[in-house]
Amino acid sequence: MDSTKQKTSSYVYTYSHPDEETSLCALEMRSFFGKESKTKVLESTVEVDPTRSPFIKERLHVLYEEEKFQDLVNRVKDLQLTRETFKVTYVQNMGLANMEKEGFEKRRTVEKEVGLHVNGEPDLDNPNRLFGVMHVNGRWLFGDYAKSEPVWFQHKKKPHVYSTALSTRVARAVVNIAVPNSSGMKVIDPCCGIGTVLVEAQSMGIDIVGSDRNPLVLNGARENIAHFGLTGEVNLADIRDITSDYDVAIIDLPYNLCSVITHEEQLEMLQRARKFAKKVVMVTVEPIDEILNTAGFEIVDRAVIKKKLFTLTREVIVCE
Repeated sequence: MDSTKQKTSSYVYTYSHPDEETSLCALEMRSFFGKESKTKVLESTVEVDPTRSPFIKERLHVLYEEEKFQDLVNRVKDLQLTRETFKVTYVQNMGLANMEKEGFEKRRTVEKEVGLHVNGEPDLDNPNRLFGVMHVNGRWLFGDYAKSEPVWFQHKKKPHVYSTALSTRVARAVVNIAVPNSSGMKVIDPCCGIGTVLVEAQSMGIDIVGSDRNPLVLNGARENIAHFGLTGEVNLADIRDITSDYDVAIIDLPYNLCSVITHEEQLEMLQRARKFAKKVVMVTVEPIDEILNTAGFEIVDRAVIKKKLFTLTREVIVCE
């Protein structure tokens, strides 16, 4: 499934994220779109399924764009719907300051005015087509509207959890950073643990296999995957014994008391990863730049995640 593809169309995305994940959200933006936005709105010609991201709230596929609202209404009259019901939703510009955000009455007025000029049958409960109208950077936009579904949130309720595992939201963002375009990509998580990354990747249709050298966690990973109706290969294997080739490896370096590894072992693991993967996205709680450089990797991007109420800080490092 390729849910990210380049088009000449225009898209507007609205964003929301916790303060401690600002850096991670920006890295995901750069991975998807090749740029980031300092506001909570991003415009791009790249189409991304909003449900892929734990940070994207909505997407507007722009059909019409005008500087004046009445000109936009006149353009909407040209839209012809055949046997389709519709609903118009006002999309809040999340980049505005709180005092500038549009009030409820104004939003409903705009929805009604635009909806009255769409040539089709309105249905507020179960429309065939959902449209959005938005005011961005002095322009009025109208187009097909898609709202993100928090799939990652549902994945919190899995049979097996580790206190040190990535949160489902962070895991989903890490997968997007590693595999922004899933078409034809072969991916591996060679230290998969209980399968948090595997669940997020598989739920997005990404071709990923998991492995771990700890046999005690593998059944938990398999049960977590099956719990959500997903399927995927999970093998007992040390990262140093992997021989198949992959486009991307996602590696959350072991660091809990049951998985203490020395710097020498880290170097050996990373040297092996460099042989079987063209690109590696590392998740680490300790500085490893020197080890990555020694292993022959080039660091191309990174993000920092500060866990709320704790001193633990993770880095997400993109290497080639």
